[in-house]
Amino acid sequence: MDLSSLTVVELRDLQQQIPAELKRREAQDKVKILNEARAFVKARGYALEDLLGKEVKAKGPTGKVKVKYRHPNNAALEWTGRGRQPKWVADWLAAGGKLDALTV
Repeated sequence: MDLSSLTVVELRDLQQQIPAELKRREAQDKVKILNEARAFVKARGYALEDLLGKEVKAKGPTGKVKVKYRHPNNAALEWTGRGRQPKWVADWLAAGGKLDALTV
């Protein structure tokens, strides 16, 4: 494909279409390859799942993390203790408060 004849607008449009097309084709390729592998293994008297052992389940979304700290005056201000410390916790500590006082 000769890209030099395309305008900037056409190139940008093409650039936006490429990721979706790649994703679609990769999905098609995976299905095709999986079917070919199943046929190959079946021709030798096995099932693909038998050779691979237990199928690993895809990880789904994990559960919500339990709140570990809560502001004593405003129950809407919560923190799990993970990630960056919220401003209200930093302010509490800067004012001389102890983190243990916020523990739920």
